[in-house]
Amino acid sequence: MTKRVAIFISGGGSNMIRLLDSMTGDHPARVCVVLSNNPKAGGLERAEERGVPTEIVRHQPFGADTSGFEHAILGALAEHKPDIICLAGFMRILTAEFVNRWRGKMLNIHPSLLPKYKGLHTHARALAAGDTVHGCTVHEVTPALDDGPILGQARVPVLAGDTAETLAARVLVQEHILYPMVLRRFVGGDTAPVFLDG
Repeated sequence: MTKRVAIFISGGGSNMIRLLDSMTGDHPARVCVVLSNNPKAGGLERAEERGVPTEIVRHQPFGADTSGFEHAILGALAEHKPDIICLAGFMRILTAEFVNRWRGKMLNIHPSLLPKYKGLHTHARALAAGDTVHGCTVHEVTPALDDGPILGQARVPVLAGDTAETLAARVLVQEHILYPMVLRRFVGGDTAPVFLDG
């Protein structure tokens, strides 16, 4: 039975596009909705151009009421009936209550080789630490930030003269390869980590 995938975004949605474009042919999943907290997210238009339903749930009206915001997300998802959620640049931290509801059914991509550099500014932090290898990780989402079982990692060499921007650009290339690969394996029941060298 084909799994239904919801993709959450906040920005341009480059990883979202790679996920969408991968879910064709004999892929065991299909996207059912793209949801954003940002009505100006460029990824919404790109999803609509591909005929994918979109939903907008702005977080600002809820202020500090994160539970109310997440309840609105669940309401928006109800008619689309997703089996899996893929976070693809969704810039809101979800509560343990929401995450536990989707435990084992929610993936995220993070721009570091976890457990290194959880949170923001990962490329600058890798450079500041003098790392020779950086990369990205796809993992199952758990209540702890950027934690959860690792499903895949892609390693990227840090080059002499790299800036946070040049390093980020090379890591993004690997994100676009890794995330679709991991999603396909995950939907098929394969949770063994996959490791790539970019």
